[in-house]
Formats: sequence, C-alpha cells, structure tokens
Amino acid sequence: MSGAPLLAELVRENAFLVLGLAPGCSRMEVEREGARLLAALELKLQDAAQFATPLGPEPRTPERVRRALADLRDPARRLLHEWVARQAAALAPADPAPRTATPWRGAPAALGFGRRRAP
Repeated sequence: MSGAPLLAELVRENAFLVLGLAPGCSRMEVEREGARLLAALELKLQDAAQFATPLGPEPRTPERVRRALADLRDPARRLLHEWVARQAAALAPADPAPRTATPWRGAPAALGFGRRRAP
C-alpha cells in the first residue's frame, strides 16, 4: 500500500493552503483570513473560489475554510498542518521568473513561507 494517496490528500486539505497563509502566521492572522474568506465565499467572489496547491488548484468551500480554522486552533493538528505545508512547499514547481508580487492571494509563488502577505 502506497502512502502517496494519503500524502496527496494531506496536501489538498492542508489548512495553510486552504487559507493561503504561511505556516508561521499568528493565530490572529488565521482568524482574520478565515473570516475574510468566509465573507468572500458568501459573496461568491471569484478570487476566493479556489486555492493553489502543488497538485493544482482546488475548490475552496466554506466547509473547507471552517475545517481549516478548527484544525489550526488545535496545537497538535496545527503542527501536522505546518509540517505538511512545508513539505508541500518543497513539492511546488520552481518559478522560472520570480515575481516581486504574487498575482493573487494563495498563489504557488506565495509558498515562500518566510514572507507574510500584505493585508
């Protein structure tokens, strides 16, 4: 039995990727971004409808955002999501022409994880 399907699922459901945040972000940033995304999804804003993963774009739903928030509120689950997010960053394809700004929130280029996103 291969662990690849499990790893793929962990990447697709990674709370940091769902929220488009870096693993080192604060709890306040998590809560603020979660609230912003839930409001944007309620308003059916296009830029909130998907999030980037190394495996390709995934649909962002209110349920996924709520699950991500719950997971990041629990210290043990947050640690797992931090580890997976860092592994996912290593899987992300290299950007042949680095940009100074990401084209949209949560883009693969934002997986640099050392930088914080602009509000």
